Amino acid sequence: MKQTLLIALGEGGHTKEMLTLVDMLGDAYEYAYIVVADDPISERKIRRPGPVYRVLRPRDKAHNLLRDGLKFVRSACQAWHILRQVRPAAVLSTGPSVAVPVCVLARLTRARVIFVETGSRVTALSTTGRIMYRVAHLFFVQWPELAAVYPRAIYAGRLF
Repeated sequence: MKQTLLIALGEGGHTKEMLTLVDMLGDAYEYAYIVVADDPISERKIRRPGPVYRVLRPRDKAHNLLRDGLKFVRSACQAWHILRQVRPAAVLSTGPSVAVPVCVLARLTRARVIFVETGSRVTALSTTGRIMYRVAHLFFVQWPELAAVYPRAIYAGRLF
């Protein structure tokens, strides 16, 4: 039986990078996907079949602390139910905010957490990257400049 990977998709470039990685991994795994509820595009770009789960975006661009905190808790509850249903061997993400609650909770279910910092980050980690650096079992960067600054980071080249 193939192991299942839970893929946390973001919008735009995050989705493109993650789906490129999924294509590279190929048919060796089964896939399930998490997409934020208000993203109408990412699901249509999936090329490898698997169930798609939707969760509330854990934080808004406006950064209202109280609202973001409440949304984070609700998103985390939704992620918890998905993790209990899917029981993935690992969660993979490239950096959207939805990755944080999913990956933190994945550690509680003993799933591995693999994080790839988005390729747009060349000299400093994103906010999600700074959090995931402490959470992820494997932390990849797409630029050697970042690997030089973060000793646990693994530079393995660019995804596209």
